[in-house]
Amino acid sequence: MARTIPIFAQKKGPTVASAEFRVSPPLALYVHVPWCVQKCPYCDFNSHEAGETIPEREYVDALIADLQSALPLIWGRPVVSVFFGGGTPSLLSPAAIDELIAAFRALAMLAPDAEITLEANPGTVEAEKFAGFRAAGVNRLSLGIQSFNDEHLKALGRIHGAAEAKRAAQLAGQYFDSFNLDLMYGLPGQTHEQALTDIETALSFAPSHLSCYQLTLEPNTRFAAFPPELPEGDICADMQEAIEARLAAADFANYETSAFAQPGKQCKHNLNYWYFGDYLGIGAGAHSKLTLHDRVLRQMRHKHPKAYLESIRSGSAVQEDNQVEMTSLPFEFLMNALRLADGFHPGLFEARTAQSLNVVLPQLKAAEADGLLIVGPEKIAPTTKGRRFLNVLLERFL
Repeated sequence: MARTIPIFAQKKGPTVASAEFRVSPPLALYVHVPWCVQKCPYCDFNSHEAGETIPEREYVDALIADLQSALPLIWGRPVVSVFFGGGTPSLLSPAAIDELIAAFRALAMLAPDAEITLEANPGTVEAEKFAGFRAAGVNRLSLGIQSFNDEHLKALGRIHGAAEAKRAAQLAGQYFDSFNLDLMYGLPGQTHEQALTDIETALSFAPSHLSCYQLTLEPNTRFAAFPPELPEGDICADMQEAIEARLAAADFANYETSAFAQPGKQCKHNLNYWYFGDYLGIGAGAHSKLTLHDRVLRQMRHKHPKAYLESIRSGSAVQEDNQVEMTSLPFEFLMNALRLADGFHPGLFEARTAQSLNVVLPQLKAAEADGLLIVGPEKIAPTTKGRRFLNVLLERFL
């Protein structure tokens, strides 16, 4: 299912200068569940078809052991949010989710008011679990709807239909005060009117958050190998503008490139990514970004579920462990923070990169002169033009 994930430029090699991070960024916990009932043809996430069953007991034990082994890197740091992503985390039982959240509270400093999000499949069997997930401590649900149109769901290779999607959205509102609906536009055969109909249907369930993505053909997917016929670029651009206008009228702020929220309902976990906060990732293929007093580390767990479980048994789930070059941090920070409509406070740049804003000030001023940025003493943010041409803006800092 489509979802918001952190974007970063991976760099290998030693740092080129020493660093001193005076304050640790907020810390989030990401939990990857790598199984799906069926792999979607557009999906490039680390997901694997589950077959008849998944090794739930073994995987829960592995996740807890994974967290235990990572504790020395996060001692004394509160965890502000938890995100169960995938794959399809709702394939796990409510009892498994309950056990995991209890373990997170016991082992890590999980904040009492932590946002705990779980991605779910709209299929009927999964929807029946919603009450159990809520009782386990999940306080935010993210549903991979994609469309409420049976024809478009079939074209996307989804296993649920429109009726199941609507039922799941209705149940999400029944059990969760905060829930997100993922939607796609620019689908095979989709018209402008059909894209807006999906938005209207979504709004009828009163979600607190919507994620609206244009379908793109990602490498190493079935759609990349056998591309469907998609609406032309101008049509998709018109869809995007119409969706943004309709959601603005419904009091949804487009606070990040593809994310829309009612006041106070932004996804705290994803905001931490965009503000270049830290995150510990556990589970198959999960990524981590951790700030220590003198460096920033990136880690990746073994990707394939079997390899991950074997690595846990052997005592180390980490497949890759790299120190980020100091020269890479300014671009990585800006690549994330400039996705936000409100941008960032200038002081945050130094806090997250351990470098003065002066290292990018010439590029900031040039982008401001070209109408791509607003540069002020309290805020640096992309203009409407800068958001439309985000890649052009970011290239200034490469």
